[in-house]
Amino acid sequence: MCTDDEGSVSSRSVGRGRRDSVASDFSDQSESAADYFSRSNRRGSIVSDMDDVSIPDSLDEKIDKQHTETYSRPSSRNATTGLPGTFSGSSSRRGSGDASSLVDPDASLSELRDIYDLKDQIQDVEGRYMQGLKELKDSLAEVEDKYKKAMVSNAQLDNEKSNLVYQVDTLKDVIEEMEEQMAEYHRENEDKTKELERQKHSCSILTHKLEELKEGIRQRDELIEKHGLVIIPDGTPNGDINHEPMVGAITVVSQEAAHVLESAGEGPLDVRLRKLAEEKDELVSQIRKLKLQLDEERQKNTKIDSTTTDSAGLENGSDLQLIEMQRDANRQISEFKFKLSKAEQDITTLEQNVIRLEGQVVRYKSAAENAEKIEDELKAEKRRLQRELRTALDKMEEMEMTNSHLVKRLEKMKANRTALLSQQ
Repeated sequence: MCTDDEGSVSSRSVGRGRRDSVASDFSDQSESAADYFSRSNRRGSIVSDMDDVSIPDSLDEKIDKQHTETYSRPSSRNATTGLPGTFSGSSSRRGSGDASSLVDPDASLSELRDIYDLKDQIQDVEGRYMQGLKELKDSLAEVEDKYKKAMVSNAQLDNEKSNLVYQVDTLKDVIEEMEEQMAEYHRENEDKTKELERQKHSCSILTHKLEELKEGIRQRDELIEKHGLVIIPDGTPNGDINHEPMVGAITVVSQEAAHVLESAGEGPLDVRLRKLAEEKDELVSQIRKLKLQLDEERQKNTKIDSTTTDSAGLENGSDLQLIEMQRDANRQISEFKFKLSKAEQDITTLEQNVIRLEGQVVRYKSAAENAEKIEDELKAEKRRLQRELRTALDKMEEMEMTNSHLVKRLEKMKANRTALLSQQ
């Protein structure tokens, strides 16, 4: 009986010790479970924090793939962890019925081993998860850097594109202005060419008139030679000795008038005509004096005839002398009158010829000077238009080269941009 009591006591003490060990094991298991749930909560908070980060689709797929791979491995082990629970549950139920069969040592050891294995697996999973998370963060940072660089490069390309578009628009405006200027130059060139043709036509007309005038001068010289006239150059017009001599001022007179003018001495025609007029006045005054003397002599002769009769022979001789003198005087007077009238006629004719020829010479000279001036102006205008045309052509060629160069640069930049976009 005592032995039975001792055995029961020992069995009770052993059962109590086993219960204490099982309780400690359960407390350890509960502590490990609490740690597990706290870590899972931390992981959940980490995952919730990571959800706030914007991850591209490719990175989300990568994370999901790694997560599924990570949590698919310990699934078999987790499936086996349910066994200790069942054993513990059965042991607890058995403990309620029979205290001797409450705890199985082998089952508790296997449960503890499984728990520690589970802890190791959880730590491995957490390490791999943190490593993958770190790699994902690094790859995310790299992708964000690449994205920022791509955005910066796109902004730069957009700025360059806008600048090039502005330059192209500016060059188009410049080209349009140059085309308008070129069209204006072409119109001006056409107008100047037409004006040049008109001036050439007028110059040809003036040249034809000049040839006609030369022919008229030749015919005049022939007529002068045919009629035996003489050309006398006139040095000073209108008798003004202060004026410069006119080139080509001539006078056509007869040979007799030329001899008379030669007898008047050297000098201009007006001076010689003035000398002839003075000589004419002197001759007229001499004729008047001779007439007065003749009248006086006649009166004296009548007085002598009435007073003296003895000296008849002498008086007859003096009368004869007086008659001869009167005849000579009358003859000289008639000759001088004839010469004077002829000289007056010649002077009038010469003055008319001088006036007419001077007018013709002035007209011809002014026409020739105008023709030469117009010809010089037309030549200068033609040279200026040719220079302007060459300058405009050079500018147009330069603008065409600049335009082609800019078009090539724009095409090259478009090609570079498309290549960059295709690489991204």
